[in-house]
Amino acid sequence: MPSQDTRNLLQSAVPTAAVGAIVAAVSAVVAGGKGAIGAVVGTLVVIAFMGLGLFVLQKTAKSLPQLFQAMGLMLYVAQLLLLLFFVALFKDTTLFNPKAFAIGLVVATVAWMAAQARAHMKAKILYVEPDSDNSNKPEKSGSSQ
Repeated sequence: MPSQDTRNLLQSAVPTAAVGAIVAAVSAVVAGGKGAIGAVVGTLVVIAFMGLGLFVLQKTAKSLPQLFQAMGLMLYVAQLLLLLFFVALFKDTTLFNPKAFAIGLVVATVAWMAAQARAHMKAKILYVEPDSDNSNKPEKSGSSQ
């Protein structure tokens, strides 16, 4: 990954992990050890899905820029449906507390999206890439005399 992509990933994953740790601590107090495990698993699932989605979206932006917006919308809908699928899949599990898992998923998803929006707003992304071939040539003035 280029440095900008890595920076976007870190600026989204680190706050999400921090929020997931807070949710795990609260879940541990409220629901015990199984609650903490559920919140941690939920947070890890969100970081994995959203990180993979960000990677796919960046690849699409580089190879097919005309599909970037449509791909982004489709990707977010697919991610949210997959997260809903995971909630439904683990609703009756005894490995961890399913309510803490669901709360961890929702809170981590909101944290990821907020952190990603903030990272995108703070990024200094060029709208037009400068032409490197013409950068060494002297420019002509507009007036000819």
